Amino acid sequence: MPDKHAILSPSAAHRWLHCTPAPRVEAEFPETTSEYAEEGRLAHSVCELAAKKKFTVMNNRAYNSRLKKLKADPKWDDEMLSTAATYVEHLTEHAMRFEHAPYVALEVQVDITDYAPEAFGTCDCIMIGGDELIITDYKHGKGVPVSAQDNPQMLLYALGALKLYRPIYGDMIRRVSTYIDQPRLDSYDGASMTVEELLAWGESIKPKAAAAFMGTGEFAPGEWCRFCRAKAKCRARANQNTALEDFKDCIPLGRSIPMQTEYDATGFKPSNCLTDEEIGALLVRAEGLVAWYNDLKEYALVACLNGKTIPGWKAVEGRSTRAWTDQDAALEALMAGGVEEAIIYDRVPKTLAQLEKVIGKQRFGELVGGMITKSPGKPALAAESDKRPAYNGAAADFSEVKAI
Repeated sequence: MPDKHAILSPSAAHRWLHCTPAPRVEAEFPETTSEYAEEGRLAHSVCELAAKKKFTVMNNRAYNSRLKKLKADPKWDDEMLSTAATYVEHLTEHAMRFEHAPYVALEVQVDITDYAPEAFGTCDCIMIGGDELIITDYKHGKGVPVSAQDNPQMLLYALGALKLYRPIYGDMIRRVSTYIDQPRLDSYDGASMTVEELLAWGESIKPKAAAAFMGTGEFAPGEWCRFCRAKAKCRARANQNTALEDFKDCIPLGRSIPMQTEYDATGFKPSNCLTDEEIGALLVRAEGLVAWYNDLKEYALVACLNGKTIPGWKAVEGRSTRAWTDQDAALEALMAGGVEEAIIYDRVPKTLAQLEKVIGKQRFGELVGGMITKSPGKPALAAESDKRPAYNGAAADFSEVKAI
C-alpha cells in the first residue's frame, strides 16, 4: 500500500458519505496532529505488540526489548499496558469461540478501491474461523463511545478484508463481524451481517464515493463536520448557522409577536411563552451553533498568532499563572522559615481512577472491587437519536433539578 493518506479515508467515511465535496476542500488545508493523536498511535503499537505475543511466536526477550523501546516514548503511560491487555482479552474471547484455532492477522493493510477510488486502510486485527471473518478496531480515545452499528469505517475495512481473503477462503466466509474496542470507556461494541449484505452496501455507496473523490455534489453540514479540517472556513456551514430565517420554522405563524406586559397568576400568558414542542424544534436547529462559533474562535486565534488580521479581533495574553522555579528549594525555605510541614503538605489519597490506573484494573478489582459503588450519572439532555435509553429515575433522586 502507498505510504500516504487516502483522499477517501475510511476513518472519514462518515463525513464524505454525507458531504461529498468535503475531501477535496479539506485537501487545501494542512494536516495537523495533536497530543491525543500521538498518544493513540503509541497505544496502538502497544496493542499490536501484546497481540503479537499472544497470537504469534514471540519469546519474552523479543517482547521485552520492543516494549522497552515503546516505554521510552515521551507519550508513554502505564495505562497503555492495561488497555492492551483488555484488547487482547477480547481477541482471545473471539478465538475461543471457534472449534479450531482461527487465522489471525494484525495490522493488515487492505485495498478498498473497488468501492472508493484510491481508498485503502489498515485493520488492527482480522480473524477468520468457521464461516466468519471478524475485524476488531482499537480506539484509545475516551471522549464518546463509538458504535459499530452501521459504521462506514468498519464496513469499508470489511470490504477490503473480504477482497483480500475471499480468493483464499472462497464461499467459506459467509458472515462478517466488526468490533470497536474502547477500553478506556469500557465500551466494546459489535455488529454482524452476511457477506451478501456487506457487498450490497458496498455497491450502494459507489456513486457517493465517486462524487467525493471528484469533489462534486452538494455540501451538507452536520455533526460529521466535527473533525473536518475546513470546518471553520466552510461557507456552507456558515450559511447554515447564520440562516436565522430558518428559526421561524420552529415557531408557528402568529407566535413571533412582541412579548405582552400582562401577567396572570402563573406569570406570562401562555401565548407569550414557547411551547415544549417549539423548544424541542429550536434545540435541534441551534445544536451546531455553539460548536461552529468555537471553531471560528479557534481559527481566528491561530490566524492572529500567525500574523493575519481578523477585522474586529486580536490575540491578547490570557490569565497568567504562577509557578515555582525550584519547588523543592522553595518548600525547604518555607520550613526553614518556621512554616510547619503540615501546613505545606496535604496528605490525601489518590482517586479511585488513579489507583486503578497504577495498580491495574484486574488486581484492583480483585482487592477492592466489592467496596466500590457506582452512582447513576447526572441527567443530561440528548437528542432522541442518542443510543442511550431515556432516563426514568425518580425526580427525588435529583433534588437540585429545578421544577418547571
